[in-house]
Amino acid sequence: MTWPARSMTDSLALLTAPGAPFEMTEIEALGRRVRSYVRMPADLRGVFDASRAFGDRDLLVFEDERLSFEAHWRAANAFGRALADRFAVGKGDRVAVAMRNYPEWSICAWGALAIGAVLVPLNAWESSETLALLLDDCGAKVAVVDGERLLQVQKAGSVAAALVVSRAEATAGTVTLESLIGPAAHYATLPDTPLTDPALAPDDLATIFYTSGTTGRPKGAAGTHRNILTNYVNTGFRAARAAARRGGPIPAGPSSALRRLLLPMPFFHVTGFHSTLMPALANGATIHCMYKWDVAKALDIIARERINGLNLVPTLAWQLSDALVTGGHDVSSIDLVGYGGAAAAPELAQRMRDAFPNAHAGQGYGATETSSLVAANSHEDMMAHPGSVGTVVPCCDLRIVDADGDDAPIGAPGELWVRGPNIVTGYWNMPEATAESFADGWYRTGDIARIDEEGFITILDRLKDMLIRGGENIYCVEIEDCLASHADVAEAAVFGVPERVLGEVVGAAIFLRDGATADAQALADHVRARLAAHKVPVVIDFHDQPLPRNAAGKLLKREIRAAVLARVKEREG
Repeated sequence: MTWPARSMTDSLALLTAPGAPFEMTEIEALGRRVRSYVRMPADLRGVFDASRAFGDRDLLVFEDERLSFEAHWRAANAFGRALADRFAVGKGDRVAVAMRNYPEWSICAWGALAIGAVLVPLNAWESSETLALLLDDCGAKVAVVDGERLLQVQKAGSVAAALVVSRAEATAGTVTLESLIGPAAHYATLPDTPLTDPALAPDDLATIFYTSGTTGRPKGAAGTHRNILTNYVNTGFRAARAAARRGGPIPAGPSSALRRLLLPMPFFHVTGFHSTLMPALANGATIHCMYKWDVAKALDIIARERINGLNLVPTLAWQLSDALVTGGHDVSSIDLVGYGGAAAAPELAQRMRDAFPNAHAGQGYGATETSSLVAANSHEDMMAHPGSVGTVVPCCDLRIVDADGDDAPIGAPGELWVRGPNIVTGYWNMPEATAESFADGWYRTGDIARIDEEGFITILDRLKDMLIRGGENIYCVEIEDCLASHADVAEAAVFGVPERVLGEVVGAAIFLRDGATADAQALADHVRARLAAHKVPVVIDFHDQPLPRNAAGKLLKREIRAAVLARVKEREG
């Protein structure tokens, strides 16, 4: 069969035609005209209640613990009832969750959503001061924490939110989750009486997800039920488009076959919740969670549980592929390896195909502000365009905007703007930041990108990460990808280093693979052989530990750059 059997334009027309899975209609949402999917649930409460249909099938597996869909529904109902009766939480009130990916995370999140409360997932690895600041910022009535987060919150002093503790003993002024809903062993026998209907509307606020804060204080992206459910439909687009491109039949909806997913990403990230937990609840998939990332344990889970899909950040994908070089691991059940959340070198797609011979690679692009997916690349398209994040999902419009605010020509770089029903309402309690990033329905991503004639998007850099050497714009991601293609390089971060004459020159922080011998000259020569001379790193700083990243897998560029500049200054005396 010749591939592609259908063009991208014809495939999109087929997938969005009347009666097709991605059929759309124009609606008004929050005062804006947008395209919305015709076949989409109205609110998250409906998805939650419908999940009972999967009965005794496992929803969440954590180490030796298994939580079925039915037990999850009953436990979340019990928690929602406790929120309303014990803490007077009602529609629109904020309920924060700060813990590891324990099964209780999902129970508490869906219990809050089911009564119309606004779920506020907090980064479990934030400092005590930041956790307290965010609890105050969102005005949470209740915060559910595990033992580690309880210590962090208490270290910061008193907070206004009532504290519910999971997997730890209660302390003064707190109450345990178990005292509210009973022990995990009894979840399946809890009352099956549905909660009161909160009369939700699609544009009611559902979540506040705080951005990762790599460039400053975290901002709370205020998302609606429509935002999240739009993303749910978008999560099915990659496979459907691949089928259309091959000329095969288009699936009428999500497969009823049991999918087993391994998720090392945190639920407090939109990839973990919007694009994994929420679709799993809707589609009857099983999510296997890990206490912390461990390559050997991940490979053991894959073989033992016959995992079908992996949802990773690029760093973890590289680590798995490194471990599989030695062989001896059964990964035959894997049919899709998805990654996103951070820049990925083009070589990673082929690396995944080699490591997982029965799997297709897939990459997603999006942001907290876009409720996860904006674009997707996978299957044969991924192999044909490995440096691209794919094409835009059907419901979104894109602009590539140049420095003058005009649309850039095809193939020319500019800032990527996005518009659609998945764009959040703005930043909680931050009107100035909202006005700066959102205008007339458009979200300004801060990413520099280009789009080719077929619609494939390539992310070149972050607008604020781009460096300028002697008047020449240099995109750090391009050089990072080049360095990552060297066999000895495990991680690379590229940034500007101040220079008196040129303004900035290229600097790089490098973490080498085990046993690697490459030095600065070898890496500079590697880049020089592939890129223009002005893009060759002048400062190359080697690190003996993995480069610091946030919980979403993004490099902490400011922290890395500051450490490198400090060492350079020290060496210069």
